[in-house]
Amino acid sequence: MCAINGTAAGGGYELALATDYIMMVDDGNTAVSLPEVPLLAVLPGTGGLTRVVDKRKVRRDRADIFSSTEEGTKGKRAVEWRLVDEVVPSSQFKDRIKSRALELAARSDRPTDARGVLLSPLDRNIAGDRMTYRYVTVDIDRDTRAANITIRAPQEAPPADADGIHVQGDAFWPLALAREFDDAMLHLRLNEPTVASWVFHSEGSLDRVAEYDALLARTADNWLSREILLYWKRTLKRLDVSSRSLFALVTPGSCFAGFLLEIVFAADRSFMLDGIHEGQNESPAVIRLTPSNFGPLPMSNGLTRLATRFLGEPDSVAAAEKLAGQDLEAATVDQAGLVTATPDDIDWDDEIRLVLEERASFSPDALTGMEANLRFAGPETMETKIFGRLTAWQNWIFQRPNAVGEAGALKLYGTGKRADYNQERV
Repeated sequence: MCAINGTAAGGGYELALATDYIMMVDDGNTAVSLPEVPLLAVLPGTGGLTRVVDKRKVRRDRADIFSSTEEGTKGKRAVEWRLVDEVVPSSQFKDRIKSRALELAARSDRPTDARGVLLSPLDRNIAGDRMTYRYVTVDIDRDTRAANITIRAPQEAPPADADGIHVQGDAFWPLALAREFDDAMLHLRLNEPTVASWVFHSEGSLDRVAEYDALLARTADNWLSREILLYWKRTLKRLDVSSRSLFALVTPGSCFAGFLLEIVFAADRSFMLDGIHEGQNESPAVIRLTPSNFGPLPMSNGLTRLATRFLGEPDSVAAAEKLAGQDLEAATVDQAGLVTATPDDIDWDDEIRLVLEERASFSPDALTGMEANLRFAGPETMETKIFGRLTAWQNWIFQRPNAVGEAGALKLYGTGKRADYNQERV
């Protein structure tokens, strides 16, 4: 819920648009607006326009007027146009905020006596090109411009039930891992912009990962388990929309199962070693599908990553579902189409090296546009428009001379001077 008392313009209104219910004071001055087009020659930041028409269902012509008007919209018109849900006189505003908030809170099935989980600060250590957490390690190879991200399974068994999850709190492995994984991605996004590829590895007991996966599925009606699954859903979506090339490597000792296997299906390309490395005596690599791969963790397009992968092959999804619960070696995985390739020991090193070197040689701008389009096959949704496609185009607009050139609107904003636009619309 968002309560607006004062003008919510641009990013301020976009914050409101991200909520489920918008309430605005009706005082003759308070308004909502998206003035970026007339004032700054750019777009309302990612999602503003899309949420107006796709989420709030504002009529197209009204949305056009709204997005072209500097002063915004206020009062009853804002409600009539569905830009807000409710306007309230100043004298009643505080009381109405409270009553409406309580109404919304009453919809929750969370027990009234439930206690939250304290999220302690993450233990992240950075030394040179290595970043370590308890369950995640990131090693950056500057030569190939690749970040090797290794995810570790826990050694300890999961608790028996939802009460045990509450007792463990933020030490519960799926929650701890989600926080570390999310933090590592954000660090790489913001602080390592020249890293071209993220290469995912895993290590530890596959059985242990499957046990935690089964516990979350078994307790999914518990509020905390549900929140942890939703955290993973959101974190995996963040992976989907990261503007880096994504690769997953499945090797002996990997533990890609259940929700962790979604990382493999999120990758632009995935490779699984067929057999073992020469001189090693470990067991061949395996993966394990579980019900987590067939519904609870959809992409922004509303489909699972497997359904998106096999968009033209619905029978392949059904065939994969029949393999759930089994330890699948490279030959079976390759036949089922679950990875890109299964090189043997002779070809493995060269194939991985070549694909990373090739990726590092391409234009990062072109790759961002290509990946954003290829990753979201299937139905277009509000989320795919905002996060899958619009972001790349919006970033282009924000770099154009009409916005940021010497005579651009963003450059001159606040100076009293008019922008000088190149009027070609091609």
